[in-house]
Amino acid sequence: MPRLLIRDLAQVASPAGRTAPLRGSALADLDWIDDAYILCAGAEIEAVGRMRDLGSLEGDVQELHARGLSAVPGLVDCHTHPAFGGDRVDEFSLRAAGASYEELHAAGGGILSTVEATRAAGADGLMSTVARHRDWMLRVGTTTFEGKSGYGLDRETELASLRAIAAAGGIPTWLGAHAVPPEHADASVYLDFVLAEVLPEAARLAEAADVFLERGAFDVDRARRYLEACAATGLALRLHGDQFTEAGAIPLAIELGARSVDHLEATGPAGIAALATSDVTGVLLPASALFLGRPMPPARALVDAGAAVALATDFNPGSAFCESLPLVCSLAATQLKLSPAEALAACTVNAAHVLGRAGTHGRLAPGYRADIVLLDASDWRYLAYHLGGAVVSRVVKDGQLV
Repeated sequence: MPRLLIRDLAQVASPAGRTAPLRGSALADLDWIDDAYILCAGAEIEAVGRMRDLGSLEGDVQELHARGLSAVPGLVDCHTHPAFGGDRVDEFSLRAAGASYEELHAAGGGILSTVEATRAAGADGLMSTVARHRDWMLRVGTTTFEGKSGYGLDRETELASLRAIAAAGGIPTWLGAHAVPPEHADASVYLDFVLAEVLPEAARLAEAADVFLERGAFDVDRARRYLEACAATGLALRLHGDQFTEAGAIPLAIELGARSVDHLEATGPAGIAALATSDVTGVLLPASALFLGRPMPPARALVDAGAAVALATDFNPGSAFCESLPLVCSLAATQLKLSPAEALAACTVNAAHVLGRAGTHGRLAPGYRADIVLLDASDWRYLAYHLGGAVVSRVVKDGQLV
């Protein structure tokens, strides 16, 4: 396989250093090169530097001329829900007319309406749907994505969802505790079922487990039971928390050593302070807050306090039908008051940290995965500046132009 030389780049921008997660002022530190090249050898980056320092290259080299373009690391989406059937466009219309997310959920809509459609899709339908959603993400620069189950809530559909995510190249997370399906009397009875009947196989297919700790879903005690059982099988831990209420997600995440707690729209000063002194990353989902008309998560306060933060889309059919991390970067800059540099680090190296891949993904540096996004602009900050625009020109994944 020939090496790939991306040459004559106007700019290359990458989170600085080699450590992760980046916190505080380090979140905005960049390695920034003008008039640059990137040389890929197979699936890894061999060298990054200035064009004037590029010597002659021996052997078979494929050249990609990128004059006028800039490059950033392949984007990492650490929170998506790509395995679902149907849509919730009717619900979207009802919400536009004034119905709240919680009201729709209580009336049998929301997650449970997608459960019915997802079960009906079957394993083949989920395979094709997740692949389609993967391609949507790839077109807007996401080269690595985590995907959650959670819309099956029975044995076969949950496992089929995890297999479909893995087959599409995603990193599977078992969201077995997303909601209580109607065939189970209550959350405790449902957990009896999933921990006995689904967890053993889910632990072989997934890398992490997640729980929706929220009013109307799972409380702290049930979430702890679920997560402790999952941790005993070797799964990493994630939590949906503080989306609508502060119901104990942050203390539980810290207690159990979770990789992340995600959402945080309802997080107050005590939660911010707790995260700042912990190893738990706060994953911020501004597209979800926008979609639901909710308050934005306190990103600026979290960063200034020293907490580790990441950005993700929360792509799902009900509360964030958005696969675009560039749009999320725009929301981070305009609504969360993060700088473009902070937003870039939050959806590259810090997101990779949440997925246990910060040593190989999320930076443009020798030895890292050759996942590269070429932007149709000479200034890399267009990633956040071009709101909803066609800012991604080309994508390189594993050293191959796709």
